[in-house]
Order: sequence, then C-alpha cells, then structure tokens
Amino acid sequence: MDSPRYEIVAVAGADTARLEHPVRLRPPVLKLATDGPLAYDTASVSPGSRLALRDDDTVRVTVRSASNASVLWRGDLGTVQALSASGTLFSADLPARMLRARTELVIMRGSDTLHVALPPVGIALANQWEMLGPDSVGPDATDEELIARPIPSGTYKWFLLPGTALEVTGRNGDFSRVRLDSQLEVWVSTADLHPLPSWWLPTKRVAGNARLVSQPEWVDLVVPMAGRPPYYVDEGARELSVTLYGTMINTDIVNYGANDSLVREAQWTQDASDRGHFRLQLSSPAYGYLAFWQNGAFILRVRRPPRIDSGSPLKGLTIAIDPGHPPIGATGPTGLYEPVPTLAVGLVVRQMLEARGAKVVMTRTTADPVALGDRPIIARKANANALVSIHLNALPDGINPFTSNGTGAYYFRSQSLPLARELQRAMVARMGLRNLGINYDNLRLARPTWMPAVLCEGAFLMIPEQENALRTPEFQKLYATAIVDGLESYFRSLPAR
Repeated sequence: MDSPRYEIVAVAGADTARLEHPVRLRPPVLKLATDGPLAYDTASVSPGSRLALRDDDTVRVTVRSASNASVLWRGDLGTVQALSASGTLFSADLPARMLRARTELVIMRGSDTLHVALPPVGIALANQWEMLGPDSVGPDATDEELIARPIPSGTYKWFLLPGTALEVTGRNGDFSRVRLDSQLEVWVSTADLHPLPSWWLPTKRVAGNARLVSQPEWVDLVVPMAGRPPYYVDEGARELSVTLYGTMINTDIVNYGANDSLVREAQWTQDASDRGHFRLQLSSPAYGYLAFWQNGAFILRVRRPPRIDSGSPLKGLTIAIDPGHPPIGATGPTGLYEPVPTLAVGLVVRQMLEARGAKVVMTRTTADPVALGDRPIIARKANANALVSIHLNALPDGINPFTSNGTGAYYFRSQSLPLARELQRAMVARMGLRNLGINYDNLRLARPTWMPAVLCEGAFLMIPEQENALRTPEFQKLYATAIVDGLESYFRSLPAR
C-alpha cells in the first residue's frame, strides 16, 4: 500500500503551486488483544542467546502479552516464578544460576496457554584476558573512541586507551563485561575486543616516579608503568584528576622540571589496593587535555589556554566549525534538509570569524557527507581552540513540538560549559526563540577533550515558521552572528576565569 501523503498548496493570484509530501509511518505495533487468540510479542522475549554470567548475576526475564494474561517462569526442576505485570509487559529478575538449563515462560489466559522456550545462560568466563582496540600509541590514538558503559547498551562513561588489556568476566549479546579493578566492572562492545595469545600473562601495573614536562602549548604528566591502565579523568574548577584503575602507585619522586606556571602542584593517592589517583592543581581552569600511552608511560597532556588580545579576542585563534550532517539529518515539513541550512550558516560563520582575525577550519564545505567520527578528528589535528557544531532540532514522537521548540546548547566536558553558556545567551538574544537552556549530553561532537566543544541546536526545523526562516539569508545570518558573538564573549572572558 502506498504511504499516506499530504499536499501543500500555495496560491498567489492566478498562480498555484503544489507540493506532495509523504508521511513516514512506524511499522505497525503488534496488538495484544484482551480477547481472541492469545498471543505474545516475540521481539520482547528476554533473555536472548549469547549470555555468559556469574551465578549471582541478575538476569531480567521479560515478555509482552495481553494485559489480562498471567505469565510464569518455569525452571528445569519444576521451580516456578510469577512475572510481574506493567500493562502488557511481564518481567522478573532472576539469578543466572536458575537459568543454566533450558527453561520456559508459560503464558496463560483462561484455557489458552503458550509455552516460550528460553535459551540457557552460559557460565561466566574465568581468567580470560583480551585487548581493547588496536595496539596504538601517541596522541593520534586518542581519536579512537573505545567506550565503556555502566550497563550493556548504556550511556558512555569511560573512554579507554587502545591496546589496554582487560579481564573479560561476562557476555551479554553484543557486549562484554570487563574488570577495570577489584571494585569496578564495566561493559564494552565485544567487537572492540581481540583475544590475546594463550601464553599471555597480565602485567602488574605499578606507577613509578612521575615527571612534568613543559612545552610551549602544554604540560605533560608522564607516569611510567608496565602496561596501559584503564583510566578516568575528572575535571575540577582548577584541577585535573586522573584515576588509574588496576594500578598501584609507587611514586617516590615527582619531578617538576621547569618552574611552570600552569601546573602548581601534582599529588597522588592510593584509594584502594589496585586503584590510584594523580591530581594536578592548575593555575587556571582546565582548558583542554589528552590522555594517551607512549614510550612505556601513561601521559596526561594538559593544554595551556591561548593568549587573548582583549581588543580582538578571536585574533590568531583557530576555530573549528562543523556544519551538522550529512549523513542523516532532519527534514522539515516542506522538505528542507538539515545539512543545507547548517552549511549555509557555517559558511557565514567562517566569513565573520575570518574578518575578526581567526583561522577557520571547516569539517565540510560541500553537500558531500563527512563521517561523524571524522569531524572531531579534523578539529584536533588542526589544533583548534574551540569546536562549534551547528544543528537544527527535531523531536521524537509523543512530544508536542509547538510547546517544546526553541534554542539549546549541548556540552559534555566541564571545560566546555562556559562556552556553552555564552553561545546559548547569544543565540537566544539574536534569534529570539524560546530558551531551552544548556544541556549536558553525550554527543560525539561535544566529547572532544583537547578543546572546548559545544553543539548548538539554534532552531527547530520541524516548525514550519522556523523552517521557512532558515531558508532565508537573513535568519541564517542571525544564527551565524550569534555563534560568533558567543565565541567572542567566551574568549574575551577567558583570561579572567
């Protein structure tokens, strides 16, 4: 059957123009009726296959069926557990040890009964070590995003070094559980793991004497040890703190080298038998950093803020501008494709920034697609002082766009929050749309660590009036001017932060 369409008709005197626009519909949702034949949603059944867990790990058992049904889990030895109902979803949490053999769900309503077989849950892996990502070293290795999450398919939290050896302690579908230290396990993509040879033995990580190495644009904290550690960097007001998991710190000396003005003091603590911290007290708020492995040492590279000309705060700076999409991108109700106005705005931003003495690096200047992961790499390799990604918003089904649209700015790293504030203030002032505020969000273009990075959602493409405005050079210039205003205000205030 053809998809539904609506027609837009524009009339001016004797002239008439028509545009047909298709409506994309979701696949039909299985109706789980309270009468008629009993049924269940096969896609809702869990657990699935490819599970390997410890006996005391919790496994969620689920199925969707009619709200007036009842569901039991039945074990191989006759053990029975009722599933709790929430509408049409039935669920129970069971220990993995109860699911080692083939078990089943029994769905009942009156005289109707359905039996759904569940696959057995495998036994957790023991003493199995694998390497995360390729065996890469140096600053360029920071471009490879190797992500660890608190739960399978969960939010991103840890970004680990390629070549890190990790003990694998479980599997769940496309994810593997790995141990960072005795107190913390996380989940990584199984596709990112590579088996180590059978003869390989884990290396005991012991941090030795550290040193601070000053360069014109940064200071390196160099911590020698036998193997790459899993790590996590915390950003404080005037502090960077790096947690080294699975690591004992035996640092007797921290050599400061030159009397550097950026790092005031380096301290370390051992918080558990296999977890340590290095803390760097800074003379100014953190501006940018990289963590990488090189020459047998973990290195935390701390970037110096740029020198700012108070009269021309953008002069001499390198600014990366990212016109959002393609690939993908939203389409407005009359067919305006998001990458078209984002590029138009980006090109105006470039012109304005260059007029103020900045060097501009564009992630794209044509309609050709640029991979999402390549865009922050372009900014880092250009040594950009800031990255701004230009987007236009839309909303998922179930949210009224006419009451929820407006302007928003998105950041991920604490060092980017001041820039997000200035950009949001400037966008609201220039474009006059509803202020949706600043949002912490785990977005690829907001995650770089080497420079402040912010993603702007200046307007809502799905609102017809805003879509129409975005076709005009006048509104595109307002968006562009707001971005330049925000950047100028941020860098003007940087020396005083």
